[in-house]
Amino acid sequence: QVQLVESGGGLVQPGGSLRLSCAASGSIFSIYTMGWYRQAPGKKRELVADAFSSGTTNYADSVQGRFTISRDNAKNTVSLQMNSLKPEDTAVYFCNLIEPYGQQYWGQGTQVTVSS
Repeated sequence: QVQLVESGGGLVQPGGSLRLSCAASGSIFSIYTMGWYRQAPGKKRELVADAFSSGTTNYADSVQGRFTISRDNAKNTVSLQMNSLKPEDTAVYFCNLIEPYGQQYWGQGTQVTVSS
């Protein structure tokens, strides 16, 4: 079993920054991708950014240029630096890990609130 532990959420004013971190532990055989999803009230969970073992990264259009994902393959960690935050970034952010054969794991979620 794989466990994902997130940290770094909180309340920030518009234009501010936050950094989310996620550490994976447990029976990790191999990791295909690690990334971040978010879910706002009344909305579907959506991909924010993910990072493949090859180094390739993907970003949602809404966060491109403002958020940066980084992954440490040796430590099985992934971070999300969020700059120029907007009220519409308010959501619960979930860490995600996908193994090469498709097994998927989720963190418990961390709240990010952008408000003045």
